[in-house]
Amino acid sequence: MTIQTGFQSFDDSTRPEQGPPRLDALRAEMRRDGLDAFLVPRADAYQGEYVSERDARLAWLTGFTGSAGHAVVLEDKAGVFVDGRYRVQVRAQIADVFTPVDWPETSLADWIAANAPKGAKIGIDPWLVTIDQARGLSEKLPESELVRTDNLIDRIWDNQPDPPLGPIIAQPVELAGEAAADKITRLAKTLAPARAAILTQPDSIAWLLNIRGSDIPRNPVPHAFAILHDDARVTLFVDPLKLKDLDTKLAADIATPEEFLPALAALDGPVMLDPATCPLAVADALEAAEVAVKENADPCLLPKARKNETEIAGARAAQQRDGLAMCRFLAWLDDTAPGGLTEIDVARKLEGFRRESNALRDISFETISGAGAHGAIVHYRVTETTNAPLKDGELFLVDSGGQYFDGTTDITRTIAIGSPGEEERQNFTRVLKGLIAVSLLRWPSGLAGRDLDPFARHALWQAGLDYGHGTGHGIGAYLSVHEGPQRLAKTGTVPLEPGMMLSNEPGFYREGAYGIRLENLVVVQEADRLPGQSVETMLSFETLTYVPIDRALVVAEMLTHEERAWLDAYHATCRARLAPELDPETAAWLEAATAPI
Repeated sequence: MTIQTGFQSFDDSTRPEQGPPRLDALRAEMRRDGLDAFLVPRADAYQGEYVSERDARLAWLTGFTGSAGHAVVLEDKAGVFVDGRYRVQVRAQIADVFTPVDWPETSLADWIAANAPKGAKIGIDPWLVTIDQARGLSEKLPESELVRTDNLIDRIWDNQPDPPLGPIIAQPVELAGEAAADKITRLAKTLAPARAAILTQPDSIAWLLNIRGSDIPRNPVPHAFAILHDDARVTLFVDPLKLKDLDTKLAADIATPEEFLPALAALDGPVMLDPATCPLAVADALEAAEVAVKENADPCLLPKARKNETEIAGARAAQQRDGLAMCRFLAWLDDTAPGGLTEIDVARKLEGFRRESNALRDISFETISGAGAHGAIVHYRVTETTNAPLKDGELFLVDSGGQYFDGTTDITRTIAIGSPGEEERQNFTRVLKGLIAVSLLRWPSGLAGRDLDPFARHALWQAGLDYGHGTGHGIGAYLSVHEGPQRLAKTGTVPLEPGMMLSNEPGFYREGAYGIRLENLVVVQEADRLPGQSVETMLSFETLTYVPIDRALVVAEMLTHEERAWLDAYHATCRARLAPELDPETAAWLEAATAPI
């Protein structure tokens, strides 16, 4: 049964009590196949962050619904591997037959080596494991054997949903900024010495062909594979039912998914594969056909990340539209809360304000609506079971976004319900100082996200505090809300370039008490040249998101003169951009909410 809340669905088949019998059934299949271990990643064959209901095998088995993780099932143990975003959540969602494992601090290979028998046979579905992942396991477990198998979960999952068949639509060049044929020609020239590149990531295919899909909730991408040839031909392998409403000719030849593996075998090598995202099954097929392989990054990654002027203009327009909805929401919340409101009430209301624009295609991810202690769960998802009231004296964290034809939005605000505590105000101000520090940065061209990430954490570090997630992720142009390869994080190694859009979202979380996060979207731009500047090219961020920051949570004395000036200027821009399009009552609220600090 699916519980429909109006903004998110929750499948009660992932309740913790379902875990033990399902684990027993999986182990029976493992014994039948002579396997000592079986890997259950939260992944599909396309290696996107989000999966369809059919591919939600990790959630079905364990109850854990986060957007990243793995399970490794042995005969006597079953580990569920999650990163810092989900360590509170996983304990609440899984049965005690599963053991939470901190990942990546503990790798899958290290855990298997410590807990599985020597020389273990490890079952994997080669469509759900990338080349890099399989290689890493083999290198770290030289005495074990990776056994390719069909998916054991699919054998035991009664009533498993069908594969999605969401319709594909065209993304007009007026919004894409470049014709698909021109993109294809440009990228084909970069393939040499490869004769072709295998594209397995749906957002890369959607960007290249100027199409959008609907196979994944909240992400306008199609499930498909593609081959880009060095003579500027593209073959798209997709269920033809998805194309029945498409009224524009695609810049690609169409083939069925069943024709994909035979097409691989017929290629002349070398063929380019991205080992970080390409399923092992693809590499196996090429190897079996003796087709030479050249490993390289997906050729769409960097071109897609470098937004053109049309895409950036679309992002500004989407942010303006979204900012108006957020202002109406925050004014309503200020007037209504606590007033008996619950987390679900608030999330529904916020989506309603976005829909009033008549431009919203979908929300860009499930709204994080966290009151009090729920705000400390970084990727909290409210359910009818966990739905909590907004209480006076607590913090409320709302992280949300919209999908519009011209852009994708993502914004987080933390709001005081009633009178906040002094600890909460001080830590909010430290988080705000991090947001401002990133917003004001100028840096020499060539630096990566890991070089900038410490600026967001400095004020927290000075107080002995930190947060367990990255400071920012890339974001698509009416595509995935999380987009690589750029990121602001300790692990961000890709140099930042003009046109790259990212989030700027420092935070702090006191488990069991409250969570704080502030998030604006930014785009990398060339910085104005300064008198006497010796560095050839400096970069900076243009802020795209303009929505008030809760001044009740700001300890003004903790801000430097420069930080106060930034906040006042930011709020002045909020007034100038948003007030003319707001009704008089909301405009009056905005005037008060953005008064100088």
